[in-house]
Amino acid sequence: MGKMWGDDALPQGMVTFLVGDDEERVEHVTKAALCVRSVFFRTMFGIGMKERDAAEVTVLETDLASFTALVRYLLTDQLDLGEGEGEQARRALDLRQLAQKYQVPRLELLCAQALQESVGPASAVPLLEAAQTTGDGRLLAQCRRYVADHAAEVRASGGVEQLRNMGVAKGLLGDALDQVAELRGAVAA
Repeated sequence: MGKMWGDDALPQGMVTFLVGDDEERVEHVTKAALCVRSVFFRTMFGIGMKERDAAEVTVLETDLASFTALVRYLLTDQLDLGEGEGEQARRALDLRQLAQKYQVPRLELLCAQALQESVGPASAVPLLEAAQTTGDGRLLAQCRRYVADHAAEVRASGGVEQLRNMGVAKGLLGDALDQVAELRGAVAA
């Protein structure tokens, strides 16, 4: 917050964000605070930009809970991923994408860490598919290893039935075949 002191280029006033298709409101957010925490907002509310004097800004391609978590993090430095294992993993995925878009690298790292810690029987397959979609190699490798090491638990949790991506299914089948070959080699030795 010390960056707000003495910087006359920072915008004055508040903004209300209209989030998603339903234009749900995140009201009365201080523009200057957003600008010192995010390069994206610094540019958005910068001199010469129409948003600098706007009372309302529309934000598409996200949901209210995720955008509110982003704003809360920027204003309080507290990460809110919600309640429940499944919700936390989904929120961490959504929030990490917002952190990338709004150029908040520390939040992006915190979300990546939360995702890695949330890998479990019920979340491994959805996280694996999300990791492939977003190109997160580290999370992808972790989920593949988890599925290989905990196949019975993942199957019992319904993880196999959650598969939607044929590329991920092929990759998991390849991993299983590799494990069978390793076991046969060990038995033969």
